[in-house]
Amino acid sequence: MKTSLKKTTDTHILIKGARVHNLKNISVAIPRNKLTVITGVSGSGKSSLAFDTLYAEGHRRYIESLSAYARLFLGRMEKPDVDDIKGISPAIAIEQKVNSSNTRSTVGTTTEIYDYLKLLFARIGKTISPISNTIVTKDYPEDVINWVFSQPEKSKIAISSRILEPKGRTLKEQLNIYIQQGFSRAFQNNKIVPLTDSLLLDSPLFLVIDRVSNQKNEENKSRIYDSLEIAFHEGNGSCDIFVFSKEIISRNFNNQFIKDNIQFEEPSLDFFSFNNPYGACKKCEGFGKVLGINHDLVIPNPNLSVLENGIVCWRG
Repeated sequence: MKTSLKKTTDTHILIKGARVHNLKNISVAIPRNKLTVITGVSGSGKSSLAFDTLYAEGHRRYIESLSAYARLFLGRMEKPDVDDIKGISPAIAIEQKVNSSNTRSTVGTTTEIYDYLKLLFARIGKTISPISNTIVTKDYPEDVINWVFSQPEKSKIAISSRILEPKGRTLKEQLNIYIQQGFSRAFQNNKIVPLTDSLLLDSPLFLVIDRVSNQKNEENKSRIYDSLEIAFHEGNGSCDIFVFSKEIISRNFNNQFIKDNIQFEEPSLDFFSFNNPYGACKKCEGFGKVLGINHDLVIPNPNLSVLENGIVCWRG
């Protein structure tokens, strides 16, 4: 079972001089990104090559790459009796044992890598809108502050939220409630006006939460942060920033997971769990199979009548 190792580690895993158990100085090149099957008679060294050599060395190198503290909680593996192994990656092995039958078990749950994949997708996964094919994001106060500080220095900033007519009361009644809450100004037609003035109710109207400058100091940053929290609350997740520089610059921020008028679910651990009703497929309920009737099997020959035993399940 000797082979030439004139291969590169980009395309193959190279094992040279393996002498574990029944292996007699075996050298082999295993192709990457392909399914490789090791066959042979009993005692020929299949498990010795796959588990005691390839897996053992891949696992051992991965353990050694961790910190000394992490290695305390992981079992150490002895270096296999082999001259050299090149191009090897961290390895996962499914033990050769009989597991209790579970229709929900997968390779991911058996190897326990499934928990890490859930965490990976929940933390760094990106949600793409099927309408515009763009990434769905939400804005945080830190994002707004970074944008404000990127504007021309010493610019005047108005933090506001759009005023919409609420259910059960008129817009004038809502304005009176804002005045009672301590708000005094609105932004309309590119200028700031008192809430007590006669406002054009048919024109876009914004409630001014605070007026600040974009000076970069901790006190000003804290004030902007507090005002943004109020603006997002009053605007039902939406906030509008107006920058008064040489010209008025405006930008809308939204802290809801919405894109193209679609409310998307934010990624979470449960969202990627087929054992959880929150993340399971609504059709198969996480089992990967759907029970139903195959009409082609029930009536294989549609030319036969019922009296001619056209329905298979009625024949016996």
